[in-house]
Amino acid sequence: MDKFGKRQPVKRVEDIRFLTGTGRYVDDIAPENALHAFFLRSPVAHAEITELDVSDARDADGVHLVLTADDLIAAGVSLGMEASLVRNKDGSKGANPERPILAHGRVRFVGEPIACVIAETITQAKDAAEQIVFDFEELDVHVTPMPGGTTIHPEAPENVAFDWGMGDAAKTEARFASAAHHLTYEIGDNRVIANSMEPRGCFAEWDGSRLHVCVNGQGVWGTKDQMAVHLGLPKDQIRVTNPDVGGGFGMKGFNYPEYFNIGHAARALGRPVRWIGERTESMLTDNSGRDLVTKCELAFDENHKMTAYRVSTICNLGAYNSGYAQAIQTELFSKVLMGTYDVQDTYLQVQGIYTNTTQVDAYRGAGRPEAIYALERAMDYAAQDLGVDAWALRRKNFIADKAFPYRSSTGEIYDVGDFERVLDRVEAECDRAGFAARRAASEAKGKLRGLGLCYYIESILGDPKETARVDFNDDGTATIFVGTQSNGQGHETVFAQFLSDHSGIPLDKISFVQGDSDQIPKGGGTGGSRSGTTQATATLATVQTMIAAFTPFLAEQFDVAEETIRFDDEKFRAEGSNQTCTMLEAAEMARSNGRSDLLSHTATTELPGRSFPNGAHVAEVEVDPDTGKVAVVAYTVTDDFGNLLNPMVVEGQVHGGVAQGLGQALCEHVVYDENGQLLTATFMDYGMPRAADMPMVGFSTEGVPSTANVMGMKGCGEAGTVGSMAATANAVMDALRCAGVTEGDMPFTPQRVWSMLQSRGDAVAAE
Repeated sequence: MDKFGKRQPVKRVEDIRFLTGTGRYVDDIAPENALHAFFLRSPVAHAEITELDVSDARDADGVHLVLTADDLIAAGVSLGMEASLVRNKDGSKGANPERPILAHGRVRFVGEPIACVIAETITQAKDAAEQIVFDFEELDVHVTPMPGGTTIHPEAPENVAFDWGMGDAAKTEARFASAAHHLTYEIGDNRVIANSMEPRGCFAEWDGSRLHVCVNGQGVWGTKDQMAVHLGLPKDQIRVTNPDVGGGFGMKGFNYPEYFNIGHAARALGRPVRWIGERTESMLTDNSGRDLVTKCELAFDENHKMTAYRVSTICNLGAYNSGYAQAIQTELFSKVLMGTYDVQDTYLQVQGIYTNTTQVDAYRGAGRPEAIYALERAMDYAAQDLGVDAWALRRKNFIADKAFPYRSSTGEIYDVGDFERVLDRVEAECDRAGFAARRAASEAKGKLRGLGLCYYIESILGDPKETARVDFNDDGTATIFVGTQSNGQGHETVFAQFLSDHSGIPLDKISFVQGDSDQIPKGGGTGGSRSGTTQATATLATVQTMIAAFTPFLAEQFDVAEETIRFDDEKFRAEGSNQTCTMLEAAEMARSNGRSDLLSHTATTELPGRSFPNGAHVAEVEVDPDTGKVAVVAYTVTDDFGNLLNPMVVEGQVHGGVAQGLGQALCEHVVYDENGQLLTATFMDYGMPRAADMPMVGFSTEGVPSTANVMGMKGCGEAGTVGSMAATANAVMDALRCAGVTEGDMPFTPQRVWSMLQSRGDAVAAE
C-alpha cells in the first residue's frame, strides 16, 4: 500500500484467502495422521447414571481409547472446570457446583458429554459409541428459570446460583414514593445460539515432552492455564495456538470440556487427536446467549424528568456455571444500567437460576445489550404512557455534554459524550420528518409502518493490559506479534495498517502473528470489544520503543548529535543535514553492524480506564397484518466511536452486529420442551436471518475522542448488536400500536406478530 494518510478504509487483506477457500481453520490443518474423537452425549436432561459400560466400544474396530470420568480420575486428570463467581447481597459467594469435563454420576442437560471415543476414523468412533451401554434413572427436570423445582445441585437450594444487588435500595424506594409517575414493565430477552460459521473444534499432539493444543477460540492463554490445571502439566510444557477462526461472538471465549479430553487423549496415546463439532452438536452444547426476564421500574417527576430506576432480573444460567456466566447479567449489566440518562438513584437486583439446559454465557455484548434493551424498551413504553414523544423524552433525560466526565449511578466514569449531537445527526439521516408520509403510503397498501429508536452506550475494556512485539526479519520485512485474537474482525489488516501508519513500514512488508502462546507469552485475547483500544495502544508504545532504541544508533551512524534525530512517522531525519532512513533501512543497518538487539522490540501497556462508545439506531419496519411478516425497510446508525483506525472495517463490524441484533429481534429463538429437549437443534427449526431479511444499513459517525487511551478510540465490535435489538423491537411495536397492540416481546416472528394482531382483534370484537 502506498502511503496516503492515516486511518484509511484499507480493504482487508485476509479476505482473499477466506473467500478463495485457502483459510487455515482448525479442521483444515489437523495432522494427517490424527485420530478422530467422538463424544457420547446425554440424551436426557436430568438423570442419575446407573450403568456406563464401555468395554464393547473399547474392543470395536479402529478404537484406540475410550474415556469416561472414572478413567480421567484414574489418570490424574482434574474433572472440575473453572468459572467466575459473584458475591451475593449478603456477601457470600455465588454457588460453585462442579462442572465435570465428562459427566460423573449424573447428567444435567441434553448434550452433556458422557464418554469420549478415539478411533482411526470418525465413522469408527461413531460406530463404537453406539456400543456403549448407558443406563440411567431419570429425574424431574427444571427448565423454567424461576426459583424452585427439583434440585439440580445441592450447592444451590431452590436452584438459585446467586442473589446479587447493587445500589441504595432505600434511597431509590424513597424516590419512587415521591414520584409523580411510577411506571413498571416486564421485558423478556429471548435465548439465542451464536451459530458461528465454523463450529467449535480442536486438535492436540504430544511429542513426548510437550503438548500442543490447537483450538478455534478467542485467545490462547486461558486455555493454556486451564490445560495445565486439568492435565497436571507445567505450563512450559504446553503450547496453545489459535489458527483462523470462523466467528466467535463471545461463545468461543471460554473453555469447553472437549478441549481437555482431546489434550489428555493425545498425551495418553502419543498420537495426534482431532475433534470438530457437528452443527446440531454445537447447537446442543455451545454456550447460549441472553435468556432473562427483567422488571423495569421508572420514576418520573411532573416534568417527565426521570428521578429513579429500579431493575429486577431473573437470568438463566443453564445447568452449570460457564466461564463468566455469573458476571454477565450482574457486573457487566450494571456497567451501562442507566444508559445515557442522568439519573443517580438506581437499584439493580439479579437472581441467577440453574436449569436443565445448556449453559448461558457471553454473546456479542455480554450483559450490555441486555441492559440497554431493557432500558430502551422501557423508555419507549414510558413515552407512550406519559403521552410524550419518545425522542423528546430521551433528550430531556440525556446527560448534558457539559457534565462530562460523568460518574454514573453504578460508578462508571463516562469520560466524554455528546448525545444530543449524535441524535440530531441520526434524526436527519433517517429522514424522520418524512416518516408520516411513508406511514400513510404503507397504510394505503394495507400495511403497518413503524419507526423505532434506541440510544445505546457501551462499556469497553476487558483486560486493560496488552503487549505488542515487532521483529525485523532477514528478508527486509517486519512481523508484528499481537496478544489479541481475530475471529473475523479484520485484525490482520487493521493492526498491520496501524503499525504502517506510525512506523512508515509499507503494509505489504508487514506480516502478522497472533494466537500462539510460544511466540506471544502473554495477551488478553479478544472479548468485550477490547482489541482495537488495547492492541493499538501497545503497538504505538512499541513504535516509540523502536524509535528510542534506534535514535542513538543512527546518531552514531550519521555522525550527528543524538538530539538532532527525529522520526516523522515515515523516516528518521537528522536535522541540519540531508541524512534520512526508513525504519526498515535502520533495521538493515543494525543487522549489518551486528546489532541484533535492535531487531526485536516489545512494549506492554495498561489502559487507565474504559471507553464508552455510544450511538443511535433507527429501524423502520413494515408489517403485513395478513401474514405477520415484518420487513425492515430502512436502518440508520450514527455512532460515536471516537477516532477510527479503519472506517471500512468499523462499518463492517456495525453491519455484522446489526444482523445479529435483527436476528434475535425477528427470528432467532431457542425452545426447550418440558423434558429439557432442545426443539430448535437444526436450521430447519432455529430461525436465522438471511441476506434477504437484511436492509441496507446507513452508517455515519459523530466521533468524540475518548480520553481513556492515547488514540482517542472507542471499541466498536459489539455496538451494532447493542443498539439494534431495541431499535427493531421498538419499531415493530410502533407499527403494531396502529392496530391496537400495546405490548410484545422478541422474537417478532410472523406467527407471533399475526397472533398478537388476531388477539387484539378478538378483544376489540368482544368489546
